[in-house]
Amino acid sequence: MNPRITEVTPHADHTLTLTFANSEMRHFDLAPYLHFPCFEPLKQTAFFLLARCDHGTVAWPQNIDFDPDTLYLESQPVPQTKAA
Repeated sequence: MNPRITEVTPHADHTLTLTFANSEMRHFDLAPYLHFPCFEPLKQTAFFLLARCDHGTVAWPQNIDFDPDTLYLESQPVPQTKAA
């Protein structure tokens, strides 16, 4: 089991910036999943931006959510900037 999400920031380009319970930040592109009927409402940018953290994953109204393991395994690490 992978770490669960503690914070999510949705972006208008259908990507998410995720913070996981292990403090890791990752970037997830949801665009490749938008052709699935269950994610059809997420094509609307205003609806997509309603993303929220819910019980360790990302969820939207209408009972739409995403598997947290997929979010972790299919996301890319966000490079951490070091303080000077």
